[in-house]
Amino acid sequence: MASAAPSAASRIAVVTGASSGIGAATARQLAAAGYRVVLTARRKDRIEALAEEINAAGHAATAYQLDVTDRAAVDEFATAFQTVGVLVNNAGGALGADPVATGDPADWRTMYETNVIGTLNLTQALLPKLVASGDGTVVVVSSTAGHATYEGGAGYVAAKHGAHVLAETLRLEIVGQPVRVIEVAPGMVRTEEFALTRFGGDTEKAAKVYQGVAEPLTADDVAETIAWAVTRPSHVNIDLLIVRPRAQASNTKVHREQ
Repeated sequence: MASAAPSAASRIAVVTGASSGIGAATARQLAAAGYRVVLTARRKDRIEALAEEINAAGHAATAYQLDVTDRAAVDEFATAFQTVGVLVNNAGGALGADPVATGDPADWRTMYETNVIGTLNLTQALLPKLVASGDGTVVVVSSTAGHATYEGGAGYVAAKHGAHVLAETLRLEIVGQPVRVIEVAPGMVRTEEFALTRFGGDTEKAAKVYQGVAEPLTADDVAETIAWAVTRPSHVNIDLLIVRPRAQASNTKVHREQ
């Protein structure tokens, strides 16, 4: 007879890219749901402050500085765990909005390394720990960009399509193992950094992304979606969940108020 799955309160949830935005909000949500969250990101000060906040609220969090594209560092990080209950592959992001003809190959390479190879690194390193938990969950935070293209977005679209395909293929390959693979693909989300980073700190260009849109998604909206999917009963797998604001019908069709 199979042993009972461990309770959420005794399990670990690793969240990458937890220093801001969706990652930070997801860490808060999973901690509130009873998981011991491990916050990873390159910005040590940010994740340490978030860990203090979560612990002060009566939950459990640990900060671990990590660059997901550094495979040696990821492998070292993985040695700290015997089992892991949840891995949220959130680290990623977009750089630039140039057409294919003039896009910067360095930006394309960086986006692929963070969105795809970073997800691959963490998933490979922690998959044995997720299996060992007897009830593991891998979450890949992709994007609607991974499901439909748009002008000026080819580099980011290619990277997020890679993340989508990684999730889809992994689900096929490990079926029968006690691990679920969930993909959450957000549409337009207004966070403090995403568009600003994409446009190299240009606040005017970043603001135009959301101009006239009354209510883009927030990081909390997406985090609540991730937490909901993760906390479904073990036999329920949310293969793919696309979440957009009501004002966004597609990547290229957005209602903007005058």
